[in-house]
Amino acid sequence: MVRDPLTSDVAPSAEDICAALDDPDSREIIRHLDEPMTAAELNARCDIPQSTLYRKLESLTEATLLEESTEIRRDGHHASKYGVAFSEITLVLEDDNTLGARIERPPRTADERLADLWSEVREEL
Repeated sequence: MVRDPLTSDVAPSAEDICAALDDPDSREIIRHLDEPMTAAELNARCDIPQSTLYRKLESLTEATLLEESTEIRRDGHHASKYGVAFSEITLVLEDDNTLGARIERPPRTADERLADLWSEVREEL
């Protein structure tokens, strides 16, 4: 399964974003993601129990703060990789005095744009 925050139809609420970032374990995960990593690689770097790590990865991915992709392996044991999917988050006061959030995303690479295009073509077939 691939979860790409740029293709998500639902924007996360400010509350969801703040809840995900209010957790020290989640912030530790983000701090160690200088490049996309599998859960096993993160588990080796972070001092977080494995079951907790998976829950935090799910929370961060649902809040569109992480991008999940699939690493294809020759042995057939594919793995999810996680990467940071934002460069800046701004909290704003909306016109109706509710809290909103704006997420700045890093620019897409040519490879990522090609993968997006290929995914769209495969869906059409």
